[in-house]
Amino acid sequence: MSAEPTPTLEDVARVAGVSRATVSRVINQTRNVDPEIQEAVRRAVAATGYVPNRAARSLVTRRSDSVGVVVAGAGPGDNVVASRVFADPFFGRILNGIISSLRPRSIYPALMLAENESHETEIAAYLKQGNADGALLISTRAVDRLPALVSAAGKPAVRFARPPQPAPLSYVDLANADGGAMAADHLASLGRRRPAAITGPLDVPAASERQAGYLDAWARRGCAFVPAAEGNFTYGSGERAMKGLLADHPEIDAVFAASDLMAQGAVHALVDQGRDVPGDVAVVGFDDSAPSWTSRPTITTVRQPLEGMAAEMVRLLLERIEDPSLEPASVIFEPELIIRESA
Repeated sequence: MSAEPTPTLEDVARVAGVSRATVSRVINQTRNVDPEIQEAVRRAVAATGYVPNRAARSLVTRRSDSVGVVVAGAGPGDNVVASRVFADPFFGRILNGIISSLRPRSIYPALMLAENESHETEIAAYLKQGNADGALLISTRAVDRLPALVSAAGKPAVRFARPPQPAPLSYVDLANADGGAMAADHLASLGRRRPAAITGPLDVPAASERQAGYLDAWARRGCAFVPAAEGNFTYGSGERAMKGLLADHPEIDAVFAASDLMAQGAVHALVDQGRDVPGDVAVVGFDDSAPSWTSRPTITTVRQPLEGMAAEMVRLLLERIEDPSLEPASVIFEPELIIRESA
């Protein structure tokens, strides 16, 4: 049995009733074409089963139809980024949002893990060589070279979270201080008066902002001192921090942890120490990720809409790929309190 012939541009043009050149313009998006003609071409593409030649299209558009998704700072040291990216719900939700937004546009993500300065330099060179049309940067590092390196490579880029050092690129972030204040307000509404905090690394802007909002809200209620212990957004660091806080301040009746993983670790430490949650100590986390609803008890948390934030990153990046003259932009999302069993 002979194979079916591969559909061609001429086949699409014949079915759509337009010229081959018009079909090429629609598929390659090189010029404006009347919307009715575009729709006729799309129907013809579906009817014929035509698949554009990506290599040929790239010669016309000078685009790769791919974007770099660069993840940095997913772990406390080198050679651990990959395991954290695939295990940490924070990174997983952002990547899921990015992929879901790119797929309908037939744009492909190239995942790149920046574990050290050498990798960062290689990634910047990869982008500069035109292997991707732009980059989405996801980093929790306190000192981040990537924004400046990518900007120097001349490629559009959008970062998740405000860069720790000023850089001329767009970013998407959360009103983190408002989220911290939201946690304090809720704990205070429950009648708690001896609060504590488990922070993320305080040289990371998101962590310091959450803590600042939390402390300010308690200060407005006359609470001048809130004991705190620093973690690194992991389960183990939350567990260790909670044990240390209990040893030094056994009177604690409320805890805000700057991530759900740390909150989960704190809950388990409290239970191990014979404290009831929320009876003795109420706990609020941050993110509204899987640990908040799989923990027992389930964890009250401040939600950041990571999938929506990732989709906004994609939108901003594609705008800048289409029009490189656009000025950098910032989009700030609002947090939301999700009440569950722990507080």
